[in-house]
Amino acid sequence: MPRIVRGGLIQATLCEPATSPVEKIKKAMIDKHVAMISQAAEKGVEVICLQELFYGPYFCAEQEIKWYDLTEPIPGPTTKLMQDLAKKHKMVIVVPMYEEDLPGVYYNSAAVIDAGGEYLGKFRKIHIPHCNPGFWEKFYFRPGNLGYPVFDTKIGKVGVYICYDRHFPDGARCLGLGGAEIVFNPSATVAGLSEYLWKLEQPAHAVANQYFVGAINRPGWEEPWRIGEFYGQSYFVDPRGQFIAASPKRTEDDIVVADMDFDMIRDVRNTWQFFRDRRPETYGAITAL
Repeated sequence: MPRIVRGGLIQATLCEPATSPVEKIKKAMIDKHVAMISQAAEKGVEVICLQELFYGPYFCAEQEIKWYDLTEPIPGPTTKLMQDLAKKHKMVIVVPMYEEDLPGVYYNSAAVIDAGGEYLGKFRKIHIPHCNPGFWEKFYFRPGNLGYPVFDTKIGKVGVYICYDRHFPDGARCLGLGGAEIVFNPSATVAGLSEYLWKLEQPAHAVANQYFVGAINRPGWEEPWRIGEFYGQSYFVDPRGQFIAASPKRTEDDIVVADMDFDMIRDVRNTWQFFRDRRPETYGAITAL
């Protein structure tokens, strides 16, 4: 009997100018996402992921300490709010936030909350870019130190990989070996070289590791930086690398919804025995350099 899970992805434009006070931006974006999560619940969504650093702009376009004010502990007040929403809507929620571990020690993280409202844990972005004008992430984030956890939720086993992580197949494989049935990649990426890769790399991860992927990208232009167009186009892809739902919207809000049959994972793995036939004893060069 098919094991159908209805998933959702939220891409949302900045609803308060980035020149506004930090707390005003944060409140406006949280309020906006609370409403969009409710809309997703009305569509029957059982698991949803928000975009990278969901309650603010992509502030890494500049290096300003004022954005440190967006940090909060995980779990903390936003986690608690999302726990209440998860319980209300009976929905698993993946919540990407700017985490304070200690004063001055900050991570690009995502909390994972089960459908009963239980906080299950967090993923911290592993690979931190500091490249190209407008992606100054090492000013804001320490590299993640929690490995590649897979969370056992009501709907199945959930993994998280954040934005720049998607360029590294090794962590994607670790999530597969950890039992992930779906991996979410919340992102903030702009048009240019990355747009071609956006629909190439993550279907490849889905095929290589035989799980579903939900890829989220924020939409639109963010002032005053205009480092590029956040081109939206969030999507779900299945373990055969086929797109099963995608947003056509580049610069607008959207909720992408897809029905996924998690039993498909077993069928695909029984056909393509990648985990059986892999030869980890021959891969020493990956960690030797």
